[in-house]
Amino acid sequence: MGISLKPQHLNRYRQIGWLLAKYGHSDLVKETGLEETLTAEERVTPKEEAKADELAADLEKLGPTFIKLGQLLSTRVELLPRAYLDALSRLQDEVEPFGFGEVEKMVTTELGVRMSKAFSDFESKPMASASLGQVHLARLRDGRPVAVKVQRPNIREQMVEDLDALGDIAEFLDNHTEFGQRYEFTRMLEELRKSLMRELDYRQEAHNLTAIREQLKDFPHLVVPAPISDYSTSRVLTMEYVPGIKITEMTPLARMEFDGEMLAEELFRAYLNQILVEGFFHADPHPGNVFLTPDHRIALLDLGMVGRIMPRLQEDLLQLLLAISEGHGEDASQIAIKIGQPRREFDQTEFSRRISEIVGQQKTATVEQMQVGRLVLEVTRCAAESQIRVPPELTMLGKTLLNLDQVGRTLAPQFDPNASIRHNAAEILRQRVIKTLSPGNLFSGILEAKDLVQQLPARLNRFFDALANNEFKVSVDAIDEKTLIVGFQKIANRITVGLIIAALIVGAALLMRVETNFRIWGYPGLAIIFFLCAAGAGIVLLLNILFYDKSKGD
Repeated sequence: MGISLKPQHLNRYRQIGWLLAKYGHSDLVKETGLEETLTAEERVTPKEEAKADELAADLEKLGPTFIKLGQLLSTRVELLPRAYLDALSRLQDEVEPFGFGEVEKMVTTELGVRMSKAFSDFESKPMASASLGQVHLARLRDGRPVAVKVQRPNIREQMVEDLDALGDIAEFLDNHTEFGQRYEFTRMLEELRKSLMRELDYRQEAHNLTAIREQLKDFPHLVVPAPISDYSTSRVLTMEYVPGIKITEMTPLARMEFDGEMLAEELFRAYLNQILVEGFFHADPHPGNVFLTPDHRIALLDLGMVGRIMPRLQEDLLQLLLAISEGHGEDASQIAIKIGQPRREFDQTEFSRRISEIVGQQKTATVEQMQVGRLVLEVTRCAAESQIRVPPELTMLGKTLLNLDQVGRTLAPQFDPNASIRHNAAEILRQRVIKTLSPGNLFSGILEAKDLVQQLPARLNRFFDALANNEFKVSVDAIDEKTLIVGFQKIANRITVGLIIAALIVGAALLMRVETNFRIWGYPGLAIIFFLCAAGAGIVLLLNILFYDKSKGD
């Protein structure tokens, strides 16, 4: 029995089935019924395993939804080997630009005015083109240069259709295969759906720009473009134009003109503050989104993808990062267990051994080899392989830190992220304490104290009334005494039955010596009756112990 194939999704079903078959999951293709959508050539299992780089290329060919799916898979360390994760993390989100006529139509429709009235100049050739939209350089009527991000026409409808097709397959796998029940593809797809819907709403990205700018106001060498709210909608985002070049395009000579170590340290400190203090961070700081401005500042662009971390998890992540940076494998394993949810098959001893081995490797690593992001991802992979359900925030943190490692190495080859974590730990703790003492938290505490003071007299009256009337009771939910008494009764009954059986056997043995005319099988009849009663009662008692007690224990 396969999925119910919907005619409007047949082409996507075929492409997904071909992808699964190519990368070694022909069994899933047969179980889902996707095999009937494939041609004879596509059904042939490849003789050699497809390479990791081919998967990234194949996903790019399938379009924007699958590019984003690949980026999500690059964070799921329990699903794919490391080579595939590395290939998917380098997945290029660059596609052919769409025509300027479509750009003009979209801008005019969204802003409600002609392009020439809103902008004094608007370049027809985009500065960058991605799967969801493209960016054009323009100039407002007041002369300010701006970058205008325009969404691709019909991209929302296309993504919704693709997600529906993927959802049909994910739901079937989760309900009918062990593979799906283990990895919960429906849950993963829902995570992708929410992420894509947020990215497709440029008003959300404008909010992210404003929030991150506020967070970085104390970091003078970091800059985030401000959104121009009057010229922004859900499909068009206008923001300040920040000139600069990608840090990956810097020449060795250009690196000599600024203090790369200082910039790398400030960038890393800012992200630690975002992640471990604010709980709201830019989740995609890959080198292509990090620019160096002409005045030697770091510009962070494309804030469509952000991460959020709850306060309790922030504390655990800080402890995990400190344990990893210090090389304390045993501590790291205990924190990872606390962060995740161990399944029934979890082996704590083996997990602690593997984590200690992973973390211990960095003690012999050179500064150039140290990658705290890579270590976090390795810890996450080990946890998933050891049957621990890992929260997605941990893999997102690992990927973010991995990108920061790459940016830091580009700015300063000798930059040590582990040392940065260690000497910034005290400042992070101080900031966390200050945040807990914010006016909002203080007022909340005052209100709770006010409620306590108001209700205290009535509660004391009820307490003393109960004490005076001898109605005061203490309820201790330690042992279920009823169940305990029933258990003792069963034990006493078993002992009593055992004594009766023993008495019958002893009585039968004594009666064997008594001469009587009443005989059974040539033996004294009363003795045989006693023996048979004892044997029957013994068999019943034995069966009761073997079957009834065992079923209760299970």
